[in-house]
Amino acid sequence: MAAAATAYRPARRIAAAFSRLPLSSKPFSTALHPFRHTSNCSPISPVHLPRTPPTSTPRIPSLYKRTSATAIVPPQPQSSSPPLRDAYQPPTTGILSHFPPSWVPYACRDHISLSPMPLVHTSRFHAHPRADISPAMLGTTALFATGAVIMRGAGCTINDFLDREFDPLVRRTKFRPIARGAITPVQAVKFLSVQLLAGAGVLFSLPVECIYWGIPSLLLVSTYPLAKRVTHYPHFVLGLAFSWGALLGFPAMGLSLSDPTILATAGCLYASNVAWTALYDTIYAHQDVADDVKAGVKSIAVKHEHDTKKIMTGLGAVQLCFLSAAGVLAGCGPVFFVGSCGGAAVGLGWMIYRARLKVWCAVVVGGVAIGGGMMGEYLAQRFGLYEKNKQKKAIEA
Repeated sequence: MAAAATAYRPARRIAAAFSRLPLSSKPFSTALHPFRHTSNCSPISPVHLPRTPPTSTPRIPSLYKRTSATAIVPPQPQSSSPPLRDAYQPPTTGILSHFPPSWVPYACRDHISLSPMPLVHTSRFHAHPRADISPAMLGTTALFATGAVIMRGAGCTINDFLDREFDPLVRRTKFRPIARGAITPVQAVKFLSVQLLAGAGVLFSLPVECIYWGIPSLLLVSTYPLAKRVTHYPHFVLGLAFSWGALLGFPAMGLSLSDPTILATAGCLYASNVAWTALYDTIYAHQDVADDVKAGVKSIAVKHEHDTKKIMTGLGAVQLCFLSAAGVLAGCGPVFFVGSCGGAAVGLGWMIYRARLKVWCAVVVGGVAIGGGMMGEYLAQRFGLYEKNKQKKAIEA
């Protein structure tokens, strides 16, 4: 009996398998081999056949896309080129759009610094409020403006050269000239040499005291790109470098920094500009925080990502305090405090609230508010507005 049961066991398994098969009009041989009447289908276990009748359309693997009842289209290979929004687009508006294409990679990193420009020329106005705007003063102002453009561009070139391995990893900087391959590192070094020679020519055209104070700034300019590798606060190094013009403006206008009052005024202007530079560079860093973490770049936004606005508010308060102190030391009147300090406070508050740094906002805070207030202060003192008010009050008294 045991031998008979053992011999009957395979027959029971076959009968159980056939009991699961759907009823079909196909011959017995086709039922044993259900794959003969299908095509372009993946193998199926004969024990677990689909419940679909054999006359229906064969099942199509998910790798293919069905466009009709009979047509099967294989997947199209994806394009290796990046999407249009991720590709570099040449400038179509602004000054750069009028440059030859071969000049654009050099010109786009040689732009005007918004930070020191409104601050550096006012020392002459405060020291000599009734002095006429002479050709010598205009010439010195033009030299200083040229030097600011050249040295700001040199700082950007140094930064792009040293960060050429990091910039392609950050969305905001991946299309910088060296990062996208528009300029080779050798070409960048040659361009930097031209910039430094031009900057030296401007520096040696200024008084001798400017030369003594100007040379140390080169060390700060070259240090900033390296600072972001070792500290989370490289923005202050950037501020120390790009705000140096606030110190040079005084000896450039014939006011020696050896005078304690002038040195204190220059120091307050310098500290105010350092805080302003660190503030707007923190906003840039906050935009890059996700990419900076991947690239290993340090910044305030990486260290204090959830307290960025608090830090920016503190930096704005420091800027306004030192700017007001400079006005007090220089003997400024209400026009300066309302225009420069008040305008900067409104602009900074709006910028911090929005947490976005747009070009127009930087111009409003650095150029229109601060620079406009200082120019208004000069005009008020130049035409004796304050003295007329004093005389009027004295007569009324």
